[in-house]
Amino acid sequence: MGVIFSPIVAALNPIAIHLGPIAVHWYGVIIATGVIIAVTLAVREGDRRGIKSDDIYDMILWALPAALIAARAYYVIFQWSYYQHHPGEIIAIWDGGIAIYGSLIGAGLVVYFFCRSRFIPVWLMLDVAAPTVILGQAIGRWGNFMNQEAFGRVTSLAFLQGLHLPNWIINQMLINGAYRQPTYLYESTWDLMGFVILMSLRHYPKLFKQGEVFLGYVMWYSFGRFFIEGMRTDSLMLLGVIRVSQLLSIILFVGALILWVSRRRAATPPIAYLDGNPFQEKTNLSK
Repeated sequence: MGVIFSPIVAALNPIAIHLGPIAVHWYGVIIATGVIIAVTLAVREGDRRGIKSDDIYDMILWALPAALIAARAYYVIFQWSYYQHHPGEIIAIWDGGIAIYGSLIGAGLVVYFFCRSRFIPVWLMLDVAAPTVILGQAIGRWGNFMNQEAFGRVTSLAFLQGLHLPNWIINQMLINGAYRQPTYLYESTWDLMGFVILMSLRHYPKLFKQGEVFLGYVMWYSFGRFFIEGMRTDSLMLLGVIRVSQLLSIILFVGALILWVSRRRAATPPIAYLDGNPFQEKTNLSK
């Protein structure tokens, strides 16, 4: 495919507003918006499934910092050849450079230990959170758009116009003098589709056992991420030849599928997702 170059078009300003000397970046605004929407939806569903809103809010207070730290640490570790010479930039998350898989690992550890301490079924909490998390990811990818990152290989103006994208998106994909594949958009769209599917199916009677909404999310996201990651030019690499996110996507997809099948075949299968929190009454009595 030929590359079409065009006169320089001004990119969108990545800074949303200045509060005195503090620059508020669109990246942070968009990520925060995704988190607020995700938490709001999780609280509503948690109420239906016997998980108290206070428990979800308390968990978020721990999970958000852990997710942010883990996401940045994941990125820095695989880009250590750069950051070892620029240690002052390690904390500069406002310029981008956080890894979704890292955030999921950090938040997942918090969810596990928090739920165990509050007598909340871990699988149920993950089920409640999963659709809202993938929606948050769909929204968050637009922060990459504003920072002109997470893009793909060089393409042509004609290709982007063939996708029927508005000009403000096409113009933003003109990076370093060449148009780029909008891989952030591909992933955002894939995530949004996953959100719609999970939200549409999870209330069907007897369809999901506890844990399967979450496992469905893992398989959906990792499947799409594997192919989209192959289009990107900024992938984190292992040994210089393996795309880390592709390798992790394969592991997560296969692992989630094995867990789904093995849990269904267990002598005592998990209870249905719609049955909610079996410890709710006990927890209420203890308080």
